[in-house]
Amino acid sequence: MPQRGTQLCDTDGDSATRFGLGSGDLGIPYRRHDGGWGYVFGDCNVGPGASGDYIGSPVLLFGDTFDSSGGTAIEFTGSQPSPTCAQIFDYQHQADNGFGVTEFSRIPNDAIALTVDGQERLFVQYTSVHEWVPEGSANDGSAMSGIAYSDDHGASWKDFDHHWNGDALGANGSLYMMWSFAGVDSDGHLYCFSKAWNGSHHYAADGGQMQLFRFDPRDFHNGAFDRQENWAQVDGRWRWTRDAAPTPIFGSGNSIGEFSVKIVGGMYCMSYFDVDDYSVRTRTAPRPDAVWSDPKTQVVGSNKWPTGHWGKHHLPNLYGGYIHPGSAAADSLTLILSRWDGTAGHRPYTVTQWDGIEP
Repeated sequence: MPQRGTQLCDTDGDSATRFGLGSGDLGIPYRRHDGGWGYVFGDCNVGPGASGDYIGSPVLLFGDTFDSSGGTAIEFTGSQPSPTCAQIFDYQHQADNGFGVTEFSRIPNDAIALTVDGQERLFVQYTSVHEWVPEGSANDGSAMSGIAYSDDHGASWKDFDHHWNGDALGANGSLYMMWSFAGVDSDGHLYCFSKAWNGSHHYAADGGQMQLFRFDPRDFHNGAFDRQENWAQVDGRWRWTRDAAPTPIFGSGNSIGEFSVKIVGGMYCMSYFDVDDYSVRTRTAPRPDAVWSDPKTQVVGSNKWPTGHWGKHHLPNLYGGYIHPGSAAADSLTLILSRWDGTAGHRPYTVTQWDGIEP
């Protein structure tokens, strides 16, 4: 039977506790260089329900195997460092780390491992949060975003020199704050999607705007971000170009929090937390620059209202929604969803596994 909301942490005796992680969120999956799997967590604590000592963000656990049928839940078999996990980035919380702005925390948005010219490199794209904004905020609360990389499979990390300014640095609502790496396509390009920071789920002007761009993997690997090629509308026609900024691929709609895009079985699959609908939804497209399917509601925070939520999978206090790149098929995805009510000490503060999701 597929997993339907199985908690992967904040459960007594679970595999995460063996590595010092009592509770945490996000759990962004990626394929490791050795064929195993990595899971990148956001803010984590030693105790249950975001209690006890604060570990930090991001935090990295490993799993040797993954059962895409869902017959067996994800089990963590390692951590970075080992045997007790710790924050993998070297920075101070609620401090200026040399960028002229206070950073509350660095929250991961996606991870990908690439091998270029025989060199293996792991990347994590993150948003530096300046402040957690209140509901209905006109500001997104970001400081900046960046991409960190590791040449030793996660043991040590460096940031690329280039960072993208956020709210606190004069670029409120920048669509470069949250990225998802769809993967390297059969055409040889690495396709990336990005949007404004809305990890607070309170940014009123989010509108679900999202943009698409791509890189030669070698350029991305080397941090040559000026080689980005954009999917843009120029003179009334959509085309790939370096001469114009990306054009948002969706019209203004519901606010989106966390999101994930992955190539699964040749299909582009998207999952995201719809803030307004209080659900995790999915869409698909045969190509990244093709027309996307209409949103499909998969898991809801409340199955009482609206009526479209009746009979749907239910997870109270949900958010996140990351696609496992090892999913069985494009019509049978594994999603990693977070659950927490936002109050320290309240359980669970966890990530959950959902298999057999048909987008």
